[in-house]
Order: sequence, then structure tokens, then C-alpha cells
Amino acid sequence: MLFRVALAVAVLVIFVYGLVDVIRTEGRLTRGISKPAWIIVQIILPVLGAILWLLIGRPRGTAQPRPSYPHPTAPDDDPDFLRNLEARRRNQAEAERLKKLKDELDAKAKDGERKPRHGTDEHDADGLK
Repeated sequence: MLFRVALAVAVLVIFVYGLVDVIRTEGRLTRGISKPAWIIVQIILPVLGAILWLLIGRPRGTAQPRPSYPHPTAPDDDPDFLRNLEARRRNQAEAERLKKLKDELDAKAKDGERKPRHGTDEHDADGLK
């Protein structure tokens, strides 16, 4: 009984390892058949497919070096992004300041229109003519 469980776990581990290894390998590095074909072989023949992949299809040699990216990988590493961000902040602050000044000027202009002008009022202080 314990042997069967151990065998089933071993088969599952080999299948999962082989399938994940095929999926993670670049398509141009696979040997024998194409990457999608290796995935299909793995699914149809779980243990045999994994063994064939490990013996025949897997790329040989040392691990491929990861490609180095000439550009920053995160926005906060990019000096151009940070420079543009600061310029956008300044422009936005200036736009908000100008809008506030315009609103204040419009409010003063409206208050000036609403207030009666001295000397043109026909009523006395008590409201009588």
C-alpha cells in the first residue's frame, strides 16, 4: 500500500517537473520537436513524456544567462521618468495656482457688480425715497 502511494507521488512529481520545465524553456531552445508538441507529449504520456523531455528535448549545456535590459526596469529607476514627473508636478501646481487666482478675480468682479455704487442709490439710509 505504501509502495503504491510512493509510486503515485513519484509519477506525479516527475510529470509536474517535466511539464513545468517544458513550459519555462524558451521555444527556440527545445530539441527534437517544437515546444507545443513537447507539451502535448507530456500530457498524453505523462511519465514517458517527462523522461523523453529530460533525455532528448531539454536544452543541453550551462544555463542561459538572463538577458540584461539596457533600460531601467522600474519607473523609479528611470531618470527621464523622474524628470518628467517633476515637470508634470510643477505644471499641475502652476495650473492650480492660476485657476485659484482666476476664481478669486471672477469672485471679486461678481461682488463688484452686486454692490450698489455710492451716489446712484435712490433710497435713503432708512429705505424711503
